[in-house]
Amino acid sequence: MATEGWAMNGPTPEEKRIDGNELLVELRRMGLDPDHFVVFGSAPLLVHGLRETVSDLDVVARDWVWDYVSEHGEQGEGTRSKDRIWLFHGGRIQFSRNWIRFDEDEEHSAKLEWNTDDLIDSAEPVGGLRFARVEDVLAYKQRLLRPKDQIDIDNLREYIANRDS
Repeated sequence: MATEGWAMNGPTPEEKRIDGNELLVELRRMGLDPDHFVVFGSAPLLVHGLRETVSDLDVVARDWVWDYVSEHGEQGEGTRSKDRIWLFHGGRIQFSRNWIRFDEDEEHSAKLEWNTDDLIDSAEPVGGLRFARVEDVLAYKQRLLRPKDQIDIDNLREYIANRDS
């Protein structure tokens, strides 16, 4: 019988991508309980083979993981939210207590926000870490709609369509 996440022939392609990324390896090396954090941002695309690299990791944490990073990290400020974040690995691994919230605006008639517990509890476990669902990553990137996100949006739409067909 195979153990969770391992095929009979060794690691899955997703696990190989984790093992090939220094930031994900470092996050796993921190020994944090994956039931209390989720990797968001662009890293879920990397794990699913929709991106080759990521320059940083955006991690949402709760409970004792949040307490741990608050005690051991370097304090910073979220670029969009201005919330307190905790930095590790030269600032390339960033922990926040919540994911970015979007209010109604001229272009968007609805608020967009994630409940931290729901985000973590619904995350996809891969290789000893938990990653935000691709649907959540797509919603986030569509709301930001930065030029650099357009290829990710296209890739996510195609991935979801192929997965669901």
